[in-house]
Amino acid sequence: MTRPLLLFALLGLSALPAEVRPQTPAARPPAVAAARTLRPVLRGREYAISSMQSEATLTAERILRAGGNAFDAVVAGQAVLGLVQPASNGIGGDAMILVYDARAKQAFSINAAGTAPRLATIDWYREKMKGEIPVNDTLLSATTPGVVDAWYVLLDRWGTKTFEQVLAPAIGLAEQGILVTETLAQLIATTKNLEKYPDSVRVYRPGGRSPKPGDTLKLTDLARTLRRLVEVERQNAGQGRRAALRAARDRFYRGDIAREMARFSEKSGGLFRYEDFAAYSVKVETPVSTDYPAYQVFKNPSANRGPTELFALGMLQGYDLGRLGHNSADYIHVGVEACKLAFADRERYLGDMDFIRIPFGSLLSKEYARERRTQIDPSRASRELRPGTVDAVERPVGGNREGAADHEGDTSYIAVVDRARNAVSFTPSLHKAFGTTVVMGDLGFSFNCRGDYFELVPGHANALAPGKRPRTTVQSTLVCKDGRLFMVTGSPGGDDQCMRTLQTLLNVIDFGMNIQQAIEAPRWTTRSFPASDFPHTMYPGEMGVEERIPESVRKALSDRGHIVKSYGPWSLGYNAGIIVDAAAGVLTAGADPRCEAYALAW
Repeated sequence: MTRPLLLFALLGLSALPAEVRPQTPAARPPAVAAARTLRPVLRGREYAISSMQSEATLTAERILRAGGNAFDAVVAGQAVLGLVQPASNGIGGDAMILVYDARAKQAFSINAAGTAPRLATIDWYREKMKGEIPVNDTLLSATTPGVVDAWYVLLDRWGTKTFEQVLAPAIGLAEQGILVTETLAQLIATTKNLEKYPDSVRVYRPGGRSPKPGDTLKLTDLARTLRRLVEVERQNAGQGRRAALRAARDRFYRGDIAREMARFSEKSGGLFRYEDFAAYSVKVETPVSTDYPAYQVFKNPSANRGPTELFALGMLQGYDLGRLGHNSADYIHVGVEACKLAFADRERYLGDMDFIRIPFGSLLSKEYARERRTQIDPSRASRELRPGTVDAVERPVGGNREGAADHEGDTSYIAVVDRARNAVSFTPSLHKAFGTTVVMGDLGFSFNCRGDYFELVPGHANALAPGKRPRTTVQSTLVCKDGRLFMVTGSPGGDDQCMRTLQTLLNVIDFGMNIQQAIEAPRWTTRSFPASDFPHTMYPGEMGVEERIPESVRKALSDRGHIVKSYGPWSLGYNAGIIVDAAAGVLTAGADPRCEAYALAW
């Protein structure tokens, strides 16, 4: 096959609930259908990729051209994504992944959330840390890395390539050095905690200064760590591909790399020990889903808040959103109010299913959605945290109105769909800029700081416990229609993630937009629920809109009691996605002009 021509897109209520709603985008408003986009819509028949940075997109495409499938390509692409966006993701990070296995015609969830170390208890943080978890700083805010095990599962269960083949682009780039972008330069310069740790300064501020845009930043320590995985894979190649893959994975979690991480942790005052890494494993789970109305929307079930989007969709299915009008005051009001109720249910019910029971049968039922919908006042914004009650589950909830917890976060995203229509929606994260900000000695990477999501309240769904996964904001989206793959999408951005993917999905289904229009459309958000970050501050009644939403709409929302904040016209988060037209055999890829993301289709 000749090299394809590369086309890129810079990823850069007066109305009452209705019983009848549009079943397909066929009823799209003509004005929306004809709308222009800042970036072109990319279409192809063979494959499509969309990620938060061009190098990752090109790397995934390189693997596909070399005969790999979507699972091979996404590992290679995300390995590079962790290099070029080291503040947002990397091999010390966690992830939530949804895959579509075209042969099995089935969706799967890969839960790569990290776990708390065995020494981490509520009593320890109360006694040693005055009842606080450090935010975005020190190994006391960390959980175990999950990304390397996620790579292994993707390659072992569905892939065709070896670690050596898929990691070659990342190793080469790390040794040669990445070219620093304006965004990365700013993050390195403004993340003050990096200054506290000699290894972090050595890696990200070589020579004692922050790099400028266009500078080359060599990541030789990280390249060496990745080469160690490849070396042990080669040594075990005679035992077969699967055994060799396992040997590479085990070197990270059970071999010398794990022992180095444990020694560094103990020396640095962290709670991680060798046993924490040796015991770690990602989980392949059955996703949860809801029908909306002819589409089946899948989310990761455990230790994340992706199901929150399904709760909101259940409520919104009772409205004719197309008739309310895209980004009208009526539409935004019911959207924000549904999200508040959904996040209240997240607060009570969602967490790590190894430690708590989540009553999904009731939470995702149409009956419960109707009951919750009645609590949306069409003329007035709510300011209280109002979780519902199902299956007699009673747990303490937050709602702290003190402190200044941030609802934002640093995460990344990559999606791949291949010729066979296998698909991967991969959301990797360090949580905040550079995670713990502590580079792990000569290994060249930092851990995620997801541990600052835990609650120190016994009995809370997200209460800290040894070996428990925190309720991460990281989540992915996969959608099927008539039993066939229809869409994958995802977004970085802390607590706002599922509101962004929710709006992208509604823009496609209810307002008939193509994927690029859906991504570029003006967005709204709310912080009227407890932040995931410690100390979990709630900002009652607050919501935000991009300034492209008219002043008249903002005033109407304010008149209903919303505390409306206006943000820059292209400021509320990032998104990427791919739509599959199964009948036409066409893939459509889009990516957000709000950031440095790129899409490709062929």
